[in-house]
Amino acid sequence: MDNVRGLGRAIFAAVLLLIGGVLNVIYGIAAASNSHFFVHNTKYVFGDLKTWGWITLILGVIELLASASLFGGGGFGRWFGIFAASLVAIESLLQIPAYPFLSIAIFALSLWIIHGLVIYGEPEGPVNMTSDAGMSSRSTVPTGPTTPA
Repeated sequence: MDNVRGLGRAIFAAVLLLIGGVLNVIYGIAAASNSHFFVHNTKYVFGDLKTWGWITLILGVIELLASASLFGGGGFGRWFGIFAASLVAIESLLQIPAYPFLSIAIFALSLWIIHGLVIYGEPEGPVNMTSDAGMSSRSTVPTGPTTPA
């Protein structure tokens, strides 16, 4: 059985998407329902607290769907997870004026999720690249002795 590069990172990315999705759903409900959990006079790039609450709630649901798709296996979950993490990264950058340290931390985790899902599926074994001339340009693992035929 061939080893697949990044399997552990893909599983960890799915777990992070699951945790982030649950937290974003909770934060979205709290912000959209005028809860006293968030500061109401905070300046955002556009919109107000209720608008960002709905955006966060929708992105939380998308993260939960991406996580469920990743746990189910298949290529669609990988690309949907990359899409969801990209949207969360953009959202976190737009929330920097309101919550700078939390936004930067979420942005960094989103990039880590994207990286973990992008490298998933690449072969882990030796890489042999040949040029047009037929010469081997790179070999990461030396080949063992061969037996004559």
